[in-house]
Amino acid sequence: MERKKILFVAEAVTLAHVGRPLALAQTLDRQRYDVHFACAPGYERFLQGSQLSNWPLTSIASARFLAALAAGKPVYDAPTLSQYVLDDMRLLQQLRPDVVIGDFRLSLSVSARLVQVPYVSVINAYWSPYVTQRYQVPAIALARILPIPLADTLFNLVRPLAFALHSRPLNQVRRAYRMPSLGRDLRRIYTDADYVLYADIPEMFPPSDLPASHSYLGPVLWSPPVALPAWWDGVSGLRDIVYVTLGSSGQGALLPRVLQALAPLPVTVIAATAGNADVGVVPDNALVADYLPGELAAARARLVICNGGSPTSQQALAAGVPVLGIAGNLDQYLNMDGVLRAGAGALLRSDRLAQDRLRETALQLLSHPEPRAAASRVAQQFQRYDAGARLAGCLARILQQ
Repeated sequence: MERKKILFVAEAVTLAHVGRPLALAQTLDRQRYDVHFACAPGYERFLQGSQLSNWPLTSIASARFLAALAAGKPVYDAPTLSQYVLDDMRLLQQLRPDVVIGDFRLSLSVSARLVQVPYVSVINAYWSPYVTQRYQVPAIALARILPIPLADTLFNLVRPLAFALHSRPLNQVRRAYRMPSLGRDLRRIYTDADYVLYADIPEMFPPSDLPASHSYLGPVLWSPPVALPAWWDGVSGLRDIVYVTLGSSGQGALLPRVLQALAPLPVTVIAATAGNADVGVVPDNALVADYLPGELAAARARLVICNGGSPTSQQALAAGVPVLGIAGNLDQYLNMDGVLRAGAGALLRSDRLAQDRLRETALQLLSHPEPRAAASRVAQQFQRYDAGARLAGCLARILQQ
């Protein structure tokens, strides 16, 4: 039987958008599938041992992406997406995959259709038009100059206009290729594909009127393939362990403040900088590495403190561990809304972070049984989902057509 060729495309603006498709790619049966992976240079260390055919594909710089998020501005302009389409098409025409699977590669909305390759998009459920969201103002200028309740009200008034502005660049590119507009709802832009797979569970992000082409994968867990630090085996289990990582999505600069806030507590802190934070003087109760295997770190912990994003939150919840999310961008607030509704954590704002409030919230999550019980319930729900098997089932349906 001839193996079907599957191309995964990662939009390498954050490590999460590389790690998630990489984790999915590694689940596929190599006897049935010839698996290829495309992403921007600079992530080679994370592909070590993956046995994937790797293809370079340009993405905008992470710094540009994060700056746009912080300012509340569109991440892409039409010229950038137009170049993306050309780059995508060159690769798709050269490789001729049977299916292309993209993670936040918005240009595939155009390029995959032009080359007539079935296109699967992997996205979080809270960006779906079929999942109800509760929007909070992220850490943008509006939240810095106004009280949060007023900023929230204004944000929800102007959000449809902001979504329309963010939708324009891709619609402009689609128009140039005589494709119909996707409208003014950014969620349509993010989920335009032949098939959409949500890297979440419906118990946390329930849908309504979900079309047959949309389905849930369940959690997609990935940890960087890094060596354990020298201190790993010496960590005592006599005190509660708190795992801290603020990821690669902009909150890394807060890590020293988080470590100082936790310094007076009778806990052991294990922290990962994600390669983008200088922690300065490390407190006596903290151990720090550039990267840690997140699933193992979460499994050792009684509390996980992160930026509120989906990847680390899912690692914590899969281990039955509560999440303290220090959220900055809208994606993180939307994810944490699901965590809070499950009762499995707490949310603090990155732009209003006070050390005493952080310390108090961490103590509550460590000492109260309810958040841990809720996280354990989510862990049980997670176990009902096998993302690799669900992806394989989706591919089988596509390739039978």
